[in-house]
Amino acid sequence: MTEEKKIYCGSGTEKFDGDLIEISVNLTVCGEQKDLFFTDQKGNKWLRLKVFRRKAGADEYGRTHGVAVDTWKPNKEANKLPNKENDDLPF
Repeated sequence: MTEEKKIYCGSGTEKFDGDLIEISVNLTVCGEQKDLFFTDQKGNKWLRLKVFRRKAGADEYGRTHGVAVDTWKPNKEANKLPNKENDDLPF
């Protein structure tokens, strides 16, 4: 399995003993990922993001978390329903 390049698009700060993580997202970077947008049944456009704790701990600005674009795409062929005519199930 190949490791995909991460697309970093923001950062965050942990507050209130971890009960809250405030993040900032660079919309310019996110907007460049149009091939990763998906649309729901109502026509709303979405982009999946991953928020993760920085391994090195807080940086000089107190940022404890990072934000990256989720680059996973579903396999459209695998998600198709089987053809009822060719279905050899007994029911």
